[in-house]
Amino acid sequence: MIIIDAHTHLWKTQNGVHNSTPVRGLKNGRSLFAGETRQMMPPYMLDGENNVEMLISNMDYACVSGAVITQEVMDGNQDEYLLESKNKYPDRIKICSLYEEGKPFSVDGFDGIKLCACKLNEKDLTKHFEVFKAANDNGKFISVDLADGDEQTGALKEIAEQLPDLKIAIGHFGMVTRENWLEQIKLARMKNVFIESGGITWLFNSEFYPYPTAIKSINEAAYVCGFDKLMFGSDYPRTMVEITYKMSFDFIVKTNEISLADKEKMLGLNAVNFYGFENAKEIEPIKHML
Repeated sequence: MIIIDAHTHLWKTQNGVHNSTPVRGLKNGRSLFAGETRQMMPPYMLDGENNVEMLISNMDYACVSGAVITQEVMDGNQDEYLLESKNKYPDRIKICSLYEEGKPFSVDGFDGIKLCACKLNEKDLTKHFEVFKAANDNGKFISVDLADGDEQTGALKEIAEQLPDLKIAIGHFGMVTRENWLEQIKLARMKNVFIESGGITWLFNSEFYPYPTAIKSINEAAYVCGFDKLMFGSDYPRTMVEITYKMSFDFIVKTNEISLADKEKMLGLNAVNFYGFENAKEIEPIKHML
């Protein structure tokens, strides 16, 4: 089947912030985070760089046809590097510019705009309407990570109603392990709002593979908004500190609790239509040593 990853990250040099403290890339997949050393990436990412060549290699191995590169304020603005990466792999990746509060944002050359809405100082998204309007007017999509529960759902619903042709993808599967998470899923009942699962293996990490409660939650979300509105996301490379890239979706492939037709929708077909991966081709697997 065609597999599209709706939530990945890249950076040339990690130079961001988390709760006003610096985030800096170190060696061996580690970063300075919240004042301490954390394993931010797999240990084979030796020099602090999370580059597109490594992602494409992982995608080829796992048979992932395309990926959407979102951004995160903890990594710092990677607009320049993402434009360079898309120039190298135009048929394999879609890229988001980063919206930073109080700063200019870009649309030229990008496919979408990323809002880390949960980390905005002004949490009322209607006060940031200009970025949604710019995306709408320039034919871009919005990738947004909302605050837990329903804190920002009312504002996003209002914006989605005002801009009914603007494609909006809500990340982290609505922060599925948090209270009132289904309020975010309910937004996908609107024609232009979709849900992507980037970070779901992080949120269910204590349960670990094959994530039976995550499967239950996927079906619960599908009951609310339908499988036509759900998309797979890996949150590469942070989730790869515990699992392989393939494991980020393999638990969906192998479950008996989701039909094949619904797996095909969630793992690829919905994202092909939402993000415009019309040139996506199925990747043939390479036999490995086991």
